[in-house]
Amino acid sequence: MTDSESSRAPADGRPPSAGRVQGPASGAWRALVPGGAWLPSYEPRWVGADLLAGVTLAAYAIPVSLAYATLAGLPPVVGIYGYLLGGIGYALFGSSRYLAVGPTSAISLMVGATIAAMAGTDSERFAQIAVLASFVVAAMSAVAWLLRASSLTSFISETNLLGFKAGAALTIASTQLAAFFGVPGGGDSFAGRIASVAGQLGDASVATTCVALLAVALLVAGERRLPGRPVALGVVVLAIAAVGLTPLGDAGLVLVGSVPSGLPALAVPVIRARDVDGIFPLALACLLLAYIEGVSAARALAAKHGDVVDARQELLGLGAANLFAGLGGGYPVAGGLSQSAVNEKAGARSPAALLFASLTLALCLLFLTDLVRSLPKAVLAAIVLVAVRGLVDLRGIARLWRVSRFELWVALGSFAGVLALGILKGILLAAVASILMLLRRAAFPHVGVLGRLPGTRRLADVARHPDAEPVPGVLAVRVEASLLYFNADHVLATVVDLAARTPGLHFVVCDLSSSPHVDLAGARMLASLADELAARGHAFRVVGASGETARLLRADGLESRVDRLDRFASLADAVDELAAGGRAQVP
Repeated sequence: MTDSESSRAPADGRPPSAGRVQGPASGAWRALVPGGAWLPSYEPRWVGADLLAGVTLAAYAIPVSLAYATLAGLPPVVGIYGYLLGGIGYALFGSSRYLAVGPTSAISLMVGATIAAMAGTDSERFAQIAVLASFVVAAMSAVAWLLRASSLTSFISETNLLGFKAGAALTIASTQLAAFFGVPGGGDSFAGRIASVAGQLGDASVATTCVALLAVALLVAGERRLPGRPVALGVVVLAIAAVGLTPLGDAGLVLVGSVPSGLPALAVPVIRARDVDGIFPLALACLLLAYIEGVSAARALAAKHGDVVDARQELLGLGAANLFAGLGGGYPVAGGLSQSAVNEKAGARSPAALLFASLTLALCLLFLTDLVRSLPKAVLAAIVLVAVRGLVDLRGIARLWRVSRFELWVALGSFAGVLALGILKGILLAAVASILMLLRRAAFPHVGVLGRLPGTRRLADVARHPDAEPVPGVLAVRVEASLLYFNADHVLATVVDLAARTPGLHFVVCDLSSSPHVDLAGARMLASLADELAARGHAFRVVGASGETARLLRADGLESRVDRLDRFASLADAVDELAAGGRAQVP
C-alpha cells in the first residue's frame, strides 16, 4: 500500500480507516496504540450514527451468537461474550471501520466438532480448550503480524474457498436438523447425521417442526422485505412471547433454559497448549479461515466507500479480538460479511460502533438474560440454517462451469473433502489443494504455439486464436511462466515434441517475454534444447529475454549454441527474418 493510497480521504467525508498511514512516521505507534489511527480524528457529530449502528449490530448479534455458541457445543451465553469482547479488541486494533467481529458458523462448528474429540464428555475441559484455542489464535496472529505474513490470504484460493464454504454450509445444516425436527439425532459425520435424522423422522415433534418452519419463513421474508434490519431478534422475541403466552409452552418444545446474567469474568485458561493434542492445527485452521473471511469482508465494504484496509493490521486486529474473547471465556471469533453489512447499512461511521454494540450487549447481560430461558432451540436451529445459506454461492459455481472446468473440479474436491472429513480437515485440505494448484501450474506451464493473425504481423497462440496461421518453416513458441528447475524438463519435452510434429521445419523461435525469471536449470534446459534441435537440423533462436535473463543466458554460454539471442528484436521481426531465410545482424 502506497502512502498516497493510504492517506486518501474517503469520498463520503467519514473518518479514515484505522489502517490508513497518515505520514512517514505513522506506522509502528499507530499499530500498537489502541485506537491510535481513528480516535484522534473522531468527531462528536458521529456519535449518534455510531450509537444507532452499535445498537442495531447488538440486536443482530444476540440471536446469532446464541445459535452459534450452541453449534460450538458451548453454553449459549458464551457466544455473546465473543461478540462483546471480540468487538472491543478489534475496534482498538483493526483497520476497517465496518468489520464486525464475533462467532461465525464455520468456526463454531469446527471448534465444536474438534474439541469434542479432545475433551470427550468433560464439559469443563471442553470449555477450557475452547478458551485456549482463542489464546493460541491470538498468539499466531501476533507472530504473523511480526513476520509481516499478511499473504496468509493466498494460502486458500477463491476456488477452494467456494467449495469449502458450500461444504461447510451443508455440514453445519446437518448439525441443526435434530433440533429442527425435535429428534435425538446422532452421527459424527455429515452422512451419519443425515442418516440418523432420516431414520428418526417418524418420531419428529410436530410442534417443534412447525415452530422451526415458521421461524425460517419469517427470517427469509424479513431478509427480503427488511434488509439490514435485526429480523432475527424480532423472531426470537416473537418465539419467547409465544412460548410464554400460548399453549406452545406445554407442547414439549426444547428450550434454551437458564442463561447466566452478569458480565464475563476475565481469566486465562488453566490448561497449557502443550497439554492438548491437536490445539495448534485447530488454531491454525481458525486463523486461516478467520483472516481470509475477515479481510475479504473488510475489503468488500472498503471498496464500496473508497477506504483502504491494511491487510497486515488486520492480523493485529484479529489477534486482539481473539485475546479479548479468550479472556472473557469465549472461543475463536472472526469478522464476517453478514454482521459487517448490518453494521455498515445501519450507518456506522467508525469502529466506535463496535464499542457501542459491546456496551449494549453488556446491558443485556446485566438485565435481560431471564427472557432468553423460554427461547425454543428450534428457533436457534432455524437462525443457523438461514444464515448458512449465504455460504453457498451458486453464481460462483455456475461461473466456474462456464470459465474453467478444471477449477470447478477443484471446488468440488474441496466441497467433498469438507463433507467427508469435516470442517477442520476440510480447511486444511483446501489450503493444501491451493498450494498444489499453484505448484501444478508452475510445474506444467502452458507452452503456446504462435501463428500469424491474418492481415497483420502480430503473432498469437493458435490454441486461443484458431484463425492464426502457422508460419511456413518456423515454429514459434511462448512459455507462459518463469523457467525454473521444476518445470524445465516439461518445457524441453513439449518443445521437442512440437518440433517433431511440425512438417518442413527449419527454425524454432522461443519467446521469453512471458518468462519474468529464468534460473540456472532453465538456462541449461535452453542449451540442451538448442543441442537437441541442432541434432535434428533445426536452428534455434531466443527472443524477448529480460535484461537479467539475457545476462544469465550469455554467462552460461547459451549465445554460442543458438542461432541468435536477441534481447531487443521483436518476435514478429525474428519470425519475418527467419521465414525469409535471412540472418540480420545482432542489434
